[in-house]
Amino acid sequence: MEWLKDHGLLSADGTRSSIRALLFEAAVVESLWFRDADSLISSPEALPDDALRAADALGLAPEAAHAVIRAAWGRVDTAERARLGSAGEQALVQLLSSISGVSVVHVAKESDGFGYDIQLTMEACALHLEVKTTTRRGNLRIYLSRNEYETMLHDGAWTLVAVRLTEELKIAALASIKRCWVQDAAPLDRGLGSRWESVRLDVPPDALTPGVPSLVEVLPPPLDPLLTGQPAWPG
Repeated sequence: MEWLKDHGLLSADGTRSSIRALLFEAAVVESLWFRDADSLISSPEALPDDALRAADALGLAPEAAHAVIRAAWGRVDTAERARLGSAGEQALVQLLSSISGVSVVHVAKESDGFGYDIQLTMEACALHLEVKTTTRRGNLRIYLSRNEYETMLHDGAWTLVAVRLTEELKIAALASIKRCWVQDAAPLDRGLGSRWESVRLDVPPDALTPGVPSLVEVLPPPLDPLLTGQPAWPG
């Protein structure tokens, strides 16, 4: 509470400036830059002109406006990632369920403790797919939990699949993220008193393999072109 007062988001009675903050948030969340606010607006000095004008009109200092934007972006991003993640998993389950001779189980609907989202069982083998979803055509950004990472290290059947969806939540392209890249990119625990639990990774194009080769290797043709990497990422 004191932090909010110090940054101009609450008045002494705890009400007036909070309303200004809500009005400011409503004014900026539909801006084109808001979707990338985490990377574009790293400080109050980086606020766009429209945000500065809105803040000035509402009597908010740039520092307070920046704090509102960061908090609002965090809430919106968390909700959007959950929505897209679920849609991507369901779309991939639907695609895989059309393959003859394959049993598909969406294990993430039961628990997030497996370290992967989809289990495929065939006559000769089983595969475990961890799914990361985006609607963006540019750089791929994913969030990986410690459990998912450690599952990757110990489970040879684990594959990290990137799904790009259209705005209508249909699969536009598939790619696999190289586990060697993930292992190199993941942070290290520093000392006995520290341990990372979740990490954000920006995946470069050279860490992607078109389609899902681990599936292509074990399934008989014909296969859906998406699984073989057509159209190519980003699609």
